[in-house]
Amino acid sequence: MTFRRTVRGFVAAAMVTAMTSGAAMAENLASALTSAYNHSGLLDQNRAVLRAADEDVAIAMASLRPTLSWAAEVKRTFGYSKTLQAQGRVNSTETTLALIGSYTLYDFGRNKLALEGAKETVLATREALISVEQQILLGAVSAYLNVRRNQAIVNLRHNNVRVITTELRAARDRFEVGEVTRTDVALAEASLASARSALAGAQGDLEIAKATYTSVIGHPPRKLSAPGSLPRLPGQKEGQATALRIHPDLRQVQHQILALEYAIKEAEADMKPTISLSGRLGATDSLNNGTYSRTGTITLGAEGPIYQGGRLSAVVRKVKAQRDQAKGNLHATRHGITQDVSTAYATLAVAAASIEASERQVRAAQIAFNGVREEASLGARTTVDVLDAEQDLLDARATLISATIDRHIAAYQVLATLGLLTAKNLHLDVVHYDPVEYYNLVKTAPTAKSRQGRQLDRVLERLSR
Repeated sequence: MTFRRTVRGFVAAAMVTAMTSGAAMAENLASALTSAYNHSGLLDQNRAVLRAADEDVAIAMASLRPTLSWAAEVKRTFGYSKTLQAQGRVNSTETTLALIGSYTLYDFGRNKLALEGAKETVLATREALISVEQQILLGAVSAYLNVRRNQAIVNLRHNNVRVITTELRAARDRFEVGEVTRTDVALAEASLASARSALAGAQGDLEIAKATYTSVIGHPPRKLSAPGSLPRLPGQKEGQATALRIHPDLRQVQHQILALEYAIKEAEADMKPTISLSGRLGATDSLNNGTYSRTGTITLGAEGPIYQGGRLSAVVRKVKAQRDQAKGNLHATRHGITQDVSTAYATLAVAAASIEASERQVRAAQIAFNGVREEASLGARTTVDVLDAEQDLLDARATLISATIDRHIAAYQVLATLGLLTAKNLHLDVVHYDPVEYYNLVKTAPTAKSRQGRQLDRVLERLSR
């Protein structure tokens, strides 16, 4: 236990030391996730997609209401007329203004089915937005922890270069007094060159990780603090049940299937007649003969398809095929989620086991290195033995650092596979996007000049900023 605390202390010290560059104010994982949430253009894009789906509900709602429009016409007639009684030029101007209204009385539920299908599409799009949010936050977790990993590795490589430099100096001193050969010095020099090359590679990996961090989080990494304790996770069996109940990918497909069921019924209703009522109120003014008239008509009409070349039947079959495709996707998604949950829990268990094994490896490698170096000072070991022991210790420490980072990433991966990696569940200090707010404003299809329409304009202006 004492050694385990010592090893963990070494890992923490290595990672903290690697964070010394940058601003004095440390950035923790929660603040990085908050920045990623606020910075993501992908979230903004999919929120706009959701608002567009909300408007489809308003469009479908409008089809259930009467319509009113106006029409204006100016007709100029000119020419030459000749009859048995008279002849002369024809030259007249008529101005007509009309109001036209129409209302669908009965369409076998076609418009109502379109409305219900649009509502299901909205629900599916909301789940897609949650899925995108999970992707953004998981990417932010990986970006944050990979910077910490690479900074710790760079620090470890720096230390390795310092140790081998010391060993090379000792080898040269021993060569001067004849205790070792020129070969030992050359081996130490080669080892130092290799260590410097590995350091350059680690520094390159760190720069790549920083670039990814900047892209995902929205600003360059500052001094990054330790991620803290792992998020609380349910057991695997409970997690499987949770994922199959709330995972956004699964719920999205379920709503898509329901939307397609409504689309099938809507396509079948297209084969049936429509009964509508229309009216027209107009006024005509003839400027030449001074006449003025008003006319009004009310029309009750019915229309329906007789022959469309098979198009309507093809539409029904097409939507049914799309529904069957969605059902197949639901089956595949359910099994994929089940597999992802199992894989995520297994990865987490492997990372935990790797940490425990790496701690033992570091302990053994440290003891071996201390012993070999002591024996080398007494002439019982060669420089090669010391360098090999140092490399073993370096590899063990690097493995421990990576395993520690991998366990944290795996824990958040578990949350994502359960459908719980959201800003709300993580209690991030952000303004949570409410998908219902906009929907409630547009679902009744308000006009632009109404009070609700003006409120919508203000909401859109705020969202655009």
